[in-house]
Amino acid sequence: MAASSLLRSLSRVSRRACAPAFYGRGPFSPLSTAAAAAAADAGDAAVLRRGLAGLGPTVKGEKPRVVVLGTGWAGSRLMKDLDTTGYDVVCVSPRNHMVFTPLLASTCVGTLEFRSVAEPLARIQPAVSRSPGSYFLLARCTAVDPDAHTIDCETVTEGEKDTLKPWKFKVSYDKLVFGCGAEASTFGIRGVTEHATFLREVHDAQEIRRKLLLNLMLSDVPGISEGEKRRLLHCVVVGGGPTGVEFSGELSDFIIRDVKERYSHVKDYVHVTLIEANEILSSFDVRLRQYAINQLVKSGVRLVRGIVKDVQPDKLILDNGEEVPYGLLVWSTGVGASSFVKSLPFPKSHGGRIGVDEWLRVPSVPDVFAVGDCCGFLESTGKEVLPALAQVAERQGLYLARLLNRVMKSGGGHANSQVEVDLGPKFVYKHLGSMATVGRYKALVDLRQSKDSKGISIAGFASWFIWRSAYLTRVVSWRNRLYVAINWLTTMIFGRDISRI
Repeated sequence: MAASSLLRSLSRVSRRACAPAFYGRGPFSPLSTAAAAAAADAGDAAVLRRGLAGLGPTVKGEKPRVVVLGTGWAGSRLMKDLDTTGYDVVCVSPRNHMVFTPLLASTCVGTLEFRSVAEPLARIQPAVSRSPGSYFLLARCTAVDPDAHTIDCETVTEGEKDTLKPWKFKVSYDKLVFGCGAEASTFGIRGVTEHATFLREVHDAQEIRRKLLLNLMLSDVPGISEGEKRRLLHCVVVGGGPTGVEFSGELSDFIIRDVKERYSHVKDYVHVTLIEANEILSSFDVRLRQYAINQLVKSGVRLVRGIVKDVQPDKLILDNGEEVPYGLLVWSTGVGASSFVKSLPFPKSHGGRIGVDEWLRVPSVPDVFAVGDCCGFLESTGKEVLPALAQVAERQGLYLARLLNRVMKSGGGHANSQVEVDLGPKFVYKHLGSMATVGRYKALVDLRQSKDSKGISIAGFASWFIWRSAYLTRVVSWRNRLYVAINWLTTMIFGRDISRI
């Protein structure tokens, strides 16, 4: 039914007066209404692919179309607050959900289940599954044509057996918003991409959990040597930021509370090492940093200061020549601009991000905006590039949604609109503070607005309670809040789930 509705919508677009010029070149091949209906009813894959050749430009009398690239913090918040009575929304992303990243580390060891941190886009913005002109498209943007107001896309099908081969299509936009995030920084170190696991997506957490439990079970099998057993059960985390510290804390808590009880034969072989080139939690107050170090060491985490020079299948090599064998390697050293973002023909800010002005517009490119980790203020604005934090991205998404709503109500929603619109105040970011858990019902809360300013900073059980309470209220839907609360309760009573599924 959904495919049939989408095909009929596309075929209606193809019959509009403006369509021949748009569809008459390149990969566009419009389907007639009858053919589209037949393709949907018969399920002919080849015809279906031809029918999905593109979404053409909107015409007078239709709602303007906002195309959003990405379902991260910024893109999801933007779509949630966008006025869909005046806009059609088309989201192009390789995933159909938003990940609540602050709780992702908890899913790796079974404290939370994976669905608890994944919020379906259809719940965030119901219009993409209900409104005739709004869609979610499982695809990646591969190129942008600002003059034609179109983007080139390719479907995402990797990792699935016996599925359709990827195909390309175009989507026209009236307003285009880049919210495609960033990618993990490897600093060009050999072997990181091949052998390390990042912690940014749900599938990353699933891979970590499967590998961790696999290593625990294999180390209990007769015939394995002492040295191999120690290597398999050595978990190495590279990166001492909040993600790396929180994962190390969750992992050490898992070892203390669950592994020693359920894998008692190998409990003395399990170790966690956290490697950081400088100071762990460098953005936090000095007192909180020292508290985190003390708690991690007390939990059995070995802290190593060093720079990774090479990563091999079963060990990594530090700058001082030390070899660190591992069974599980988690890489959490921050993020940088993706290769796709770097390839875009737009002005760039520091680090190759898309450059934006104070209203999050891409200068000299009409109707194009950027939010989240993929963008940064241009040097000409006199503002510093904001950190790649969830609260920055969410605040930018909310700001841009309100700006676009204001533009639409002023009559400037369509592409190349000549209407003079008051964009309102410039975007201003005010840091609300940072939080991180270090395991064993302990956490850090730093409410300072910057590293050099004064403010409240607390640690301990009270901070852990604040940390859990704050994130529970920030989970997007009541459904997931209930999931998270139930998961926390069952883990506290029965322990973590150690099933390898």
